[in-house]
Amino acid sequence: MDDSFKKSIPDGVQDYAPLECKNKRSVEESLRKNFELWGYNEVQTPAFEYYDVFAHGIGSYRQEKLIKFIDSDGRILALRPDLTLPIARLVTSTHENLTFPLRFFYVDDAFGYDNPSARYQRQFTQAGIELIGDSSPYADAEVISMAIESLYTAGLTNFTIDIGQVDYFKGLIEEANLSEEQGEALRRGIDTKNMIEVDNILSDSKVNSELKAKILELPFLYGGEEILEKAKKFAANERSQKAVENVGKIYGTLCSYGYERHLSIDFSMLQEIDYYTGMIFKGYVMELGAPLLGGGRYDSLLAEFGRTLPSTGFALSMKGVLIAMEKQSGLKENIDVDVVVGHDEVSAKAAFVLLKKHRDEGIRAASTMGKNQEETLEYAEKIGAKEVYYIKNNKAEKIK
Repeated sequence: MDDSFKKSIPDGVQDYAPLECKNKRSVEESLRKNFELWGYNEVQTPAFEYYDVFAHGIGSYRQEKLIKFIDSDGRILALRPDLTLPIARLVTSTHENLTFPLRFFYVDDAFGYDNPSARYQRQFTQAGIELIGDSSPYADAEVISMAIESLYTAGLTNFTIDIGQVDYFKGLIEEANLSEEQGEALRRGIDTKNMIEVDNILSDSKVNSELKAKILELPFLYGGEEILEKAKKFAANERSQKAVENVGKIYGTLCSYGYERHLSIDFSMLQEIDYYTGMIFKGYVMELGAPLLGGGRYDSLLAEFGRTLPSTGFALSMKGVLIAMEKQSGLKENIDVDVVVGHDEVSAKAAFVLLKKHRDEGIRAASTMGKNQEETLEYAEKIGAKEVYYIKNNKAEKIK
């Protein structure tokens, strides 16, 4: 056995030291409170499920990147790569009487290999929501509103939410009469802005010059409200037209809520996960080279589990949020302990009583475990304690 592995951890996972963990938990708790204020209820699903749960809707790339193992019965299990699929399974398998729309939220870990949205972590914490049972653009607007408010909750103010619509692209693919394989290759090329590859695909498929020009223009259909009119002129097919109208309703609703300064429209945005059916969106900050949140509408996903329900939601990367917070608004720089109590050898009980009194009042209080007065003061100074007591012969004295 190589002893070097005793002091190291696998690639793609990390430890959280006390201060890092304190900041992470603080943000998670703030997000939980925010989700609850919007009427959402927390759910929790197993860290691993039968592989069958993930056999649909996430694409072959993600299936290859699942962390899989075999149980004692020989069944293939997989660590969940995201939280949406397990929640879809939960909703469709529950026997409880459900009142729609369902509003669920989660703050939990997901797992996988080389997940770009998680900055290549193999274990990553996501916080997010699922709004199930409402197909209106107002539901999509609520989800995006909550994404914005979640970033506010984390102390972020400088960010952009890009809104797209997968049916716009799908309409163009149908108009071009491309095969599913050609369409997927084209989607990858446009999503990565590889326009040479896009041009080659369109040339090989013999798309007419007018439609080819429109598809090549897709990466430039990005901006404010003016993009809606431009996108309408570009796509004459009914599916793409309806996609533009849908984005217009969502965008207009969000602007009426006062979020316009954070919004942009991007019809070239095409999600990697293939269960999205309508509106999609991503959240960006200048400090990160990848989205820190993403989501959209997935009306067909629950049908894979036997029940058709319109659904929309989003997930944010806790790691991404913490990095952005550090650069934009600053993270907590120390762990506050309000009170430190030291004692001599005969005063342990008196120290315990004093410590308990503070703790019962919700004040963080720590003992120096029998250290002398000088050592107690030194320890208190290092951890930034506001008050320091030393008990000698069962008599307490405030020394700071």
